[in-house]
Amino acid sequence: MIKGKFIDNLPKVYGIYTGGFIGFIILMAIAEQMGMTAKAIGISFVVFTIAIYAIIGWLSRTLQMDAYYVAGRQVPTVFNGMATAADWMSGASFVAMAGGIYFKGYGYMALLVGWTGGYILVSTLLAPYLRKFGCYTVPDFVGTRYGGNAARLSAVLVLTVASFTYVTAQINATGTIASVALDIPFKLAVYVGLASILLCSMLGGMRAVTWTQVAQYIVLIIAYLLPVFWISSKMGAGFFPHLMLGDEVARIAELESQFGFVKNSAADLATVPKGLAGITKAHSSVNGTNWGFISLAICMMAGTASLPHVMMRYFTTPSVKSARRSVAWSLLFIFILYSTAPMLATLSKLSLIDPTLSTGIIGKSIAEVQAIDWYQNWNQANLMFVSDFNGNGTLELNEFFMGGKAVVLATPEIAGLPYVISGLVAAGGMAAAMSTADGLVLAIANALSHDLYYKIIDPKAEAAKRLIVARVLLVLIGFAGATIAAMGIQGILGSVIWAFDFAMSGLFFPLVLGVWWKRANGPGAVAGMLLGLGSGMAYLIWVRNGGSGFWGITQLTFGIVGSLVSLVAMVAVSLATKEPDARTQAMVDELRIPSGKSILGKQH
Repeated sequence: MIKGKFIDNLPKVYGIYTGGFIGFIILMAIAEQMGMTAKAIGISFVVFTIAIYAIIGWLSRTLQMDAYYVAGRQVPTVFNGMATAADWMSGASFVAMAGGIYFKGYGYMALLVGWTGGYILVSTLLAPYLRKFGCYTVPDFVGTRYGGNAARLSAVLVLTVASFTYVTAQINATGTIASVALDIPFKLAVYVGLASILLCSMLGGMRAVTWTQVAQYIVLIIAYLLPVFWISSKMGAGFFPHLMLGDEVARIAELESQFGFVKNSAADLATVPKGLAGITKAHSSVNGTNWGFISLAICMMAGTASLPHVMMRYFTTPSVKSARRSVAWSLLFIFILYSTAPMLATLSKLSLIDPTLSTGIIGKSIAEVQAIDWYQNWNQANLMFVSDFNGNGTLELNEFFMGGKAVVLATPEIAGLPYVISGLVAAGGMAAAMSTADGLVLAIANALSHDLYYKIIDPKAEAAKRLIVARVLLVLIGFAGATIAAMGIQGILGSVIWAFDFAMSGLFFPLVLGVWWKRANGPGAVAGMLLGLGSGMAYLIWVRNGGSGFWGITQLTFGIVGSLVSLVAMVAVSLATKEPDARTQAMVDELRIPSGKSILGKQH
C-alpha cells in the first residue's frame, strides 16, 4: 500500500510499474513457449500498454487550470527529464531514425548530433528563462513579451504549422505499428492510434500527459535496448556493442565490396513497391558533402530550441533552477537511446548480409528467402520485397528492398529472437509515437484555447468553458492529423525534419531575441515570424517542385533560409520602429535573473 502524496511516492510508483512491465514480458515469453501465436502476443503487448496509459490518463483527470496546462508546476526534475525524453523521442526517433542511418549511413547521424546538441541551446538560451516568465504556452510568452494580439497570433500560426506537421508523422508511426501488430489496414490503424493518443491526454491535459510519458519512456527504452544487447551478444559483438561500432561498420563495407554492389536499372526499380529502399553503401552522406551534414545538424539544433511542445515541458517544473536541471536529465535519457540507434542499424544490416551468420540471406536462393516466415510477414505488410532482376535465382545485394520503418520493427524477427521481443518493440514504438503525439496535440490545442480563444476571442470565459474548448480542439486536431497521415504524403522521418525546419524558420530568433535583446519589439517579432515561416515554406515548395536550390540547402534544411530571413526582418523592423517601453525592457532584465518569483505570477 502506497501512502502519502503521489508526487512524494514517484520512485516507488514507477518502480512497481517497471517491475510489473518486466513481469508482463516474462509472462508473454512463457505464453509463447506454451504455443501462444505471434499475432496474439503482438496484440497483447499493444493492448496492455495502451490500457495502462489510458488508466493513468483517467486517474490524472483534472478541472484545474494549472494542472491542465502545466501539471501544477510540481513535476520533479528527474521525472520531468524522463517525460521530456519520451515527448522528444518520437516515432521518428524510435521507428525511422535507425532506418535512415541503415540506408543513408553517417549523413543521418546529423540527426543525432542536432537532436542532442539542441538541448544545449535549450538549456543556455531559453528553458530557464521561459520558466521564470511563468507562462502557460510559447505564444503566451511571445504575446506578453512583444505586446499585442498580432505577435500572439503569429506565434500560434507558426506553432500550429510546425506541430501539426510533426503530429501527422507520429500518427503515421502509430498506424504503421498498429497495422502490423493488430493485422488491420494502415488507413484504419491511424485512427486506432489516434484513439490511443486521445485516451492519454484529453481528460488530464499536461498532468495526464506528464505521468503517461514517464511510463512510456520506461517502455520505449526497455524495448529499444533489450533487442540490441541480445542481438549483439548472439552475433558475437559483445553484450555492450556500442564500443564495437567502428569494427562492425568496417565489416559491412568489406561485405559490400565482396558482394559487388550493382546499381539497379530504372526498369528494375519500377517493379519495386513505393516507399521501399535497397541496401546501399553504409557511408554515404545526406547530400554527399560535409555541408550536408553540418546544415542538417544546425537545423535540428535550432529546431529543437524552437519546438513549442519541448518548451512546454519546462513550464511544469517547480522552479527556474529545477528547469535547468531538468534539461540535463532530459539529455541523459535521450542520449541512452540515440547512442544505440547507429548500433541497431549496423546490427540489422549485418544480420541480413553477413554469410557467416545463420540469418544472412544474401547469396541464398530467391525461393528460399521468399519462404522465410519473417519475410512473408513483412512482405504482406508492404515493407519488404525481393526480386530476381538478373535471373540467376540467387539473391544479390541489390535485389532486397525494405521500408525504413521495418528496420527497427523487423530486426528482432530477422535476428531469430523470440517473437515476444518483436511484440515488445511494437509496444515501444507505440509508446514513442504516442508520447510525442500527446505533447504535440496538447501544444496546439492549448495554444488555440488559451492564446486564441481565451486571450483574444473571449477573455471572460470561465475555467470550465476553456477546458471544454481545449478538449474539443484536441479531438479535432487529432482527427485532422490522422486523416493527413492516412494519405501518406511524406514519410515519418521527412515529416519530422520538416517540422523542425518550420519551427526554426518562424520561432527561433523571436524566442531567443525576446530573452536576449531588449530592443526587439512587436512589429519586429511579427515580421520575423511571418516572413521567416513564409520564406522557409516557399523555399520548400520550390525545391519540392524541381527547383535546384542554392548554397547546398535542400528540402531537409530549408529552415536555414527561413531563419536567416526571420533574423534580418526582425532586426531591421525593430530598429526602424519604436523601441519597447521601459516596463517591457525592465521585464526583460528581470527575466534574465535565474531565481526569484515568476514574472506573470498568478495573472492567469
